[in-house]
Amino acid sequence: MWGQSARGGPGRIWVGAAVVALATATFVAYDVGGAPQSPRSVAFAEPARNATVVIEEGGARTGFSTPEVTVSGGGTVTVVNLDSMDHTFTSVDKGPDGLPLFDVRVTAGTTATVPGIESLAAGTFAFYCKFHPGMRGVLTVAGTGGGVEPERPTFDQPLVVPPTERGADIRLVMKRARVRSLPEGPRTSMWTFDGTYPGPTIRRRGGPGTHVTIVNHLPKGAGATSTHLHGDHHAAKDDGQPTTQLVRHGESRTYDYPLTVDGKATPGSFFWYHDHRMDRTARNNWRGLQGMFIVTDPPMAGLRLPTGSRDVPLMISERSFTAGNQLTDPFAAGPEMVHGSDGHGSMTWTGDHAPPNDATVGDTVLVNGRAAPYLGVSATRYRLRLLNSSPFSSYNLTLSDGRPILQIGTGSGLLPRAVVRSSVLLGPAQRADVIVDFSGSTGRRIVLESVPAAIGTTGADARQTAVMEFRVGAAASDPSRLPSRLPSPALVSPVPKQVSKTWTFGLHDGTHSSGHGGSAWTIDGKSFDPDRVDHRARLGTVERWRFRNTSDVTHYVHIHAEQWRTVLRDGRTPPPWEQGLEDTWRLEPGEVVEVAARFTDYTGPFMIHCHMLDHEDHGMMARFDVVR
Repeated sequence: MWGQSARGGPGRIWVGAAVVALATATFVAYDVGGAPQSPRSVAFAEPARNATVVIEEGGARTGFSTPEVTVSGGGTVTVVNLDSMDHTFTSVDKGPDGLPLFDVRVTAGTTATVPGIESLAAGTFAFYCKFHPGMRGVLTVAGTGGGVEPERPTFDQPLVVPPTERGADIRLVMKRARVRSLPEGPRTSMWTFDGTYPGPTIRRRGGPGTHVTIVNHLPKGAGATSTHLHGDHHAAKDDGQPTTQLVRHGESRTYDYPLTVDGKATPGSFFWYHDHRMDRTARNNWRGLQGMFIVTDPPMAGLRLPTGSRDVPLMISERSFTAGNQLTDPFAAGPEMVHGSDGHGSMTWTGDHAPPNDATVGDTVLVNGRAAPYLGVSATRYRLRLLNSSPFSSYNLTLSDGRPILQIGTGSGLLPRAVVRSSVLLGPAQRADVIVDFSGSTGRRIVLESVPAAIGTTGADARQTAVMEFRVGAAASDPSRLPSRLPSPALVSPVPKQVSKTWTFGLHDGTHSSGHGGSAWTIDGKSFDPDRVDHRARLGTVERWRFRNTSDVTHYVHIHAEQWRTVLRDGRTPPPWEQGLEDTWRLEPGEVVEVAARFTDYTGPFMIHCHMLDHEDHGMMARFDVVR
């Protein structure tokens, strides 16, 4: 196949497979559309002025075919995408405007020239694909480049902890409001609960019961909404159904959260609430309909965890903004729904952003709604409740000075034992309850950052970014203690040996298989149909479920209705941080995870879905009914 050469004319494109730094180097030659040819030695006096980056078929799994490239100062970089998926070529480093130094989307089967390369100063610049962050590489600008260099992250605004609601009867009004997200310039217009993003944090003790009334005063064009309390155990009618019991414009609905499980008070947990409207979940969450819900720990003798101002909920998400500080609209060119074209009568989607090219990723990371905030802390222990509420991205969270993170719980309760970790990987909707000890660090500034794991290991697809800063002050009295054993909730036992249901997460691409022309994310080969019951579980029974991922990308599987124990991950005992209760699991390509739970208290329809919200909106959701 013939394409555009690096200099603009037709011809073959030859690509260096390693950084060009020596007078003689071994290259792998690529003919656009062909396989790598045999290596050959090429002698040259200076780096090539221009460079080409190649993405072969299956790049989401194998990465860039040319992960290290060199261009001389003032040169250009061309990206050739031979894959059937869209990718991006994006700088990890950011400029003075807070945006990546270069960022281009390269649709499947096309070529793109990367703007901004000619202005870069000499040096090395890490790059990645925003849609598949495990694809990483390094661009070297050699010789005399331009003047643009990476800006070190600064933390220019204080972290804001959302207001707290503690009553048994809570009223939250969904309305458009202007909130402070970026440190300078206009406030950002968002859809909010009670005028803040995130919405108020609800803190309640398990057992008494809580009623939350949601009032829809959003702009009329927002349509009906549905609020889901993620992780909680409650009746189907209060679950935030995607198509029924909706809250229409000008109306309200009261959700009943008893905060009990099988007659017992819900243990201390870290839930969150968010919009769950079918086909609009990603859009409505992007625009701000998210908040946190903490079920507080009951008094427990000997357990002295940090409390009060040292118990800090942190909602980590991301957005992209216009030059005027307003949210971009990544859904404006969203795919078109096509009914009944997947061979099962279910929905598929067509267009440039149809599956698998439907990832919503923001340029700017937010913590509690603010970009790059800082939190002043005393040199004592802090309990940090970490939530990833992003629509797509995962974060591998660590501290810049290498100090340990003590994980004491998941979103669904305390672990049996505290686990000392160097980093905590959280995908969309996952939570971790951790303790960080800032003792002995007075005067230091410690950054919470996301650092991808080594390529080929779990967490390689995590986003690389600074998240927030802790500014450590003086020491202070600290009655808390680091726990070892913890009073964790009981796990269902015994676990059945037989698997009751296998859920297979995959991709239907009609353009390559059935010829129907539409694509969808699927469970068991079918996209979501709210009227189809995909499984029935009997009330009072224990079931063992299996998840399988046959697609080329990681999914995050969330189950409504119950809290589950993880039985096996790829046939092995799950790691220590996955041995408590869970409601959301990471499922990498080819992975198999088995979980178990007892169905108690409630009958009716509930959902299982991927919590990468575009995947959920574009078919990767199924309905199961709990029946008597």
